[in-house]
Amino acid sequence: MPIKIALAGNPNCGKTTMFNDLTGSSQYVGNWPGVTVEKKEGKLRGHKDVIITDLPGIYSLSPYTLEEVVSRNYLINERPDAIINIVDGTNLERNLYLTTQIAELGIPMVISLNMMDIVKKSGDKIDAQRLGEALGCAVVETAAIKGHGSMEAAEKAIELAKAAQGSTHQHKFDKRVEDALSKIEDCFKDVIEPGRARWYAAKLFERDSKVLEALQLPPERRDALEGIIVPVETTLDDDSESIITNERYEYIAQLIGSVLHKKPRAMSTSDRIDRIVTNRFLALPIFAAIIWLIYYVSVTTVGSIVTDWTNDTLFGTWITNGATAALNAVGAADWLTGLIVDGIIGGVGTVLGFVPQMLILFFFLSILEDSGYMARVAFIMDRLFRRFGLSGKSFIPILISSGCGVPGIMATRTIENEKDRKMTIMVTTFMPCGAKLVIIGMIVTTFFAHSMWIAPGMYFLGIAMIVISGIILKKTAMFGGDPAPFVMELPPYHLPSPKGVLIHMWERSRAFIVKAGTIIFIASGLIWFLSSFSWSMQMVESADDSMLAAIGHAIAWFFMPLGFGTWKGAVATISALAAKENAIGTLAVLSGVSDPENTQALMDGISSMFTQVGAFSFMLFNLFNPPCFAAIGATSREMGSLKWTMLAIGYQVALGYALAFIANQLGSVIFAGASFGVGAVIAILVIAAVIFLMVRPASRRKAAPRLPELAHKA
Repeated sequence: MPIKIALAGNPNCGKTTMFNDLTGSSQYVGNWPGVTVEKKEGKLRGHKDVIITDLPGIYSLSPYTLEEVVSRNYLINERPDAIINIVDGTNLERNLYLTTQIAELGIPMVISLNMMDIVKKSGDKIDAQRLGEALGCAVVETAAIKGHGSMEAAEKAIELAKAAQGSTHQHKFDKRVEDALSKIEDCFKDVIEPGRARWYAAKLFERDSKVLEALQLPPERRDALEGIIVPVETTLDDDSESIITNERYEYIAQLIGSVLHKKPRAMSTSDRIDRIVTNRFLALPIFAAIIWLIYYVSVTTVGSIVTDWTNDTLFGTWITNGATAALNAVGAADWLTGLIVDGIIGGVGTVLGFVPQMLILFFFLSILEDSGYMARVAFIMDRLFRRFGLSGKSFIPILISSGCGVPGIMATRTIENEKDRKMTIMVTTFMPCGAKLVIIGMIVTTFFAHSMWIAPGMYFLGIAMIVISGIILKKTAMFGGDPAPFVMELPPYHLPSPKGVLIHMWERSRAFIVKAGTIIFIASGLIWFLSSFSWSMQMVESADDSMLAAIGHAIAWFFMPLGFGTWKGAVATISALAAKENAIGTLAVLSGVSDPENTQALMDGISSMFTQVGAFSFMLFNLFNPPCFAAIGATSREMGSLKWTMLAIGYQVALGYALAFIANQLGSVIFAGASFGVGAVIAILVIAAVIFLMVRPASRRKAAPRLPELAHKA
């Protein structure tokens, strides 16, 4: 049987960095049974029989969010052979709260005292030996980002697992609390496991709903439990959960006083940086400048150069010419050559040609995340979002959606407030994901090659639409109420680990590449077939006589007010529902490129399908209308209701259509010299309606009871 070691710790404690360091390239990703929270598992390097599990970051084993429930259920029900508890050495008080709870589980535990490089650099000293003696477990000093100590911690965990040497809690609460816990252990020893009696006793004292539900205590035993708890609450004049929380922090404060020796100093480097980047007036302009620079480099300059080479040379000449020559050499039929070269290579190759832009974008975003800056952005955006009815917790799924909308939608499970969670699901895919970057890249490269603002502008437009949606939706009875509380650890700034950055970059890009090899592959072949044959199954000379053209003409009327009401634009938009990047793959197949050595052939073919205003409108609609089928499926699962799913899709369609309609109608008047007609009037009325919905008074309703906040644990 393999040895299972779980990595547990607070968010931003370096847990994922250590996981990557321990597993290297042998990691794999899946979902927890019954839920859609991502888990990571991998084999320990050099140990084929040791499985490392990276648990979701949690602050406590008292669950408020799905991540905390998942982590606690794994530790309680799955019972790993050992736990490596990663503790951020720069913030002992917050991190040791979880440690005191894990110590009560009776599972072999090793404390990885992480970020010790930062602790030592600051001049602080932590007595690891005394800390281990106080907590009754081994303590290993680590600096996971530099690869120091991680393997030592894992080796110690393996040693404890083989010896089945469980951790034993050493801390003691107030005598009155200890007496109550002892009575609970005696009273309920027939229903709780001896090895976890202390943990169960504490949870029963707190009236933990999950534990009470699992034990299914009859009414008389619930009354007996209340008989133990209530006198303590009366004596200490507090509720039982707060009593345990305060007792833990009092113990932790005493412990820190004996093991931590802080060097007197004025202000840390992180604090000095934060005075600028989180400044009330400078924070948003700095964030905007950083994002503009990232998109400018990723899409307009360096990314454009690499993408042009990939499209023109790699796929346009080498692969296309090679495939054509090989097929001609074996005497392949014309239709087969067309399918492979024009259909599959043309469609898939065009999409894959934008992978370099995506890799560059994700490279920069990974650096921002690993350095600690993105945690500050969540704090900054909390101040902004809270004014409009959302909290900083909504920004975390939105940030994740910059890679892919599916995990972004799933990340909304960290939001306790159900209304806020549903509203975030509806708007989180407005942030351009990796697949939408392909659409942005192609439209900007083809129609706005010299613009410095279009590509980054789509990122800011996504945030603007989220803010506007928050204002409008929060004024309705369905979504009204206070935003969810937001508590987040701000880690100290540090240089990102090159390995960690590359792994994050690859993880975000991998799904896109796999999709190009599956969904886009099939869709490109299907689009070529439908555009090459008539309903009588005869190969056509012009795509205008094909089955696809007939289908496109039937739906083109819907997109005509948006400026791309041709059958090709309509078909490309519909095909994007399978995968957003499929819109560009479809346009590539329909572009009619016959000379693969003509470097401008593809762009010229696509540019002939749209006007500049129509292309901009096409981009807007495909960025803000409902996401791909995978994201729609994730929305359905998270909403748990057909009604809410259809409401979300309907809102996304309405917003995408309104933006594209306004852009086309007013853009045609302002930039293309069109006359001011009915369409322009309707566009102005739509803008007026949006402004009214934003400024109108909120719907009156009774205030909903607030959910328990994490803040009391801080």
